[in-house]
Amino acid sequence: MKVVVFGLGYVGFTASCCIASEGHHVVGIDVSEGKVRAILSGKAPIVEPGVDDLLTKGLAEGRISAATAIGDHLLDADLAIVCVGTPSAPDGGHNMTYIADVSRQIARAIEGRKGAPLTVAYRSTIRPGSIEELIQPIFHAVLGDRTDTLASLVYNPEFLREGLAVKDYFAPPKIVIGTADGQPNPQMTALNANIAAPTFITGYREAEFTKFADNTWHAVKVAYANELGRVCLALGISSKAVHEIFVSDTKLNISAYYMRPGGAFGGSCLPKDVRALQHIGADAGVNLPLVENLIRSNDAHKHSIYAHATAGLKPGAKVLLAGLAFKAATDDLRESPNVDLARKLLAQGYALEIFDPAIDASKLVGANLGYAYTQLPAIERLLVTKAHAESAAYDRVIAANATIKGLTLRPDAPVLNIAELP
Repeated sequence: MKVVVFGLGYVGFTASCCIASEGHHVVGIDVSEGKVRAILSGKAPIVEPGVDDLLTKGLAEGRISAATAIGDHLLDADLAIVCVGTPSAPDGGHNMTYIADVSRQIARAIEGRKGAPLTVAYRSTIRPGSIEELIQPIFHAVLGDRTDTLASLVYNPEFLREGLAVKDYFAPPKIVIGTADGQPNPQMTALNANIAAPTFITGYREAEFTKFADNTWHAVKVAYANELGRVCLALGISSKAVHEIFVSDTKLNISAYYMRPGGAFGGSCLPKDVRALQHIGADAGVNLPLVENLIRSNDAHKHSIYAHATAGLKPGAKVLLAGLAFKAATDDLRESPNVDLARKLLAQGYALEIFDPAIDASKLVGANLGYAYTQLPAIERLLVTKAHAESAAYDRVIAANATIKGLTLRPDAPVLNIAELP
């Protein structure tokens, strides 16, 4: 394929060298004359292990070239890859100037194109909606009704780590490709033919948001590890030993467990221990802003769940809450977010009934008993049998946990599963 890469920084230049090494012809476009001259003379414009050798080989084989202007390079290209910068704007968002400029240039450069549409893949980090709300309108403004016959827009985020970028290009953690219809793009398929990685073909917005989900999660991990490290330092604990133990747990700690958006956290352990770690940090004179905001974040999520669960419900509506304990098939009500939800539903005047076969109010003991009757004094009259729940008519059935799986509800039952937020 002939591939034209826009932006020859860390991402664009590395990609250019790697793509050329696979036998494709690559033309790099950058506004910097210095970068272009350096590349053409065999000097990499960045410091990155492995790119120098790839550049030397690519130039020797005639597979790499560079220019400051598009010219007619796009008329016979198979693929264009956009890697221009999206620096922070004063308001904290992304400055999309370079994206807009290069999109306009590409659209104008393909006006005379014949044959198949040019696949234009954006790798720059852009906010969700950018392709549909910014980039597509730019192409339509230039090309009008011919847009779809001249250009096929793709969002393809990169996952390269500086210092390991060449290795990461050929062995990425995943490949994400966002298209207009959520279907594969032939040029992207060809580009990645030799790369073995989990591949996700999705819509534009999901692909665009993936990069933010990833990078922010990495930031959270770093901040959390450093907060734990500060506590360890203050208490004379070996953070190395704690880290070794922590990361050894790939069942819960370093895994997909707990990572699916859904219900708030609760139960007898998590809220209690988060508060205790806050106290330990404060007692040791250690500031833990991330940990200290976990409870606030959880409370905000509880409110969001309530708003979602009651959206469109009329005052006094009859509601069935399926699941009261924080986990199905248990009777542990301590700090269950579902108890909070039940309390809010009652406070707002909804006609609430609760189905949870694991809970028998007469058998609750100890702290569980105390919490239940403190937070939900009417628990005994609210609990209903399976037969009642299955036969009664409700304005809404709220599935709070997996308890809902034990019910065979009426076909017209309006079920809303709060563990599957839209």
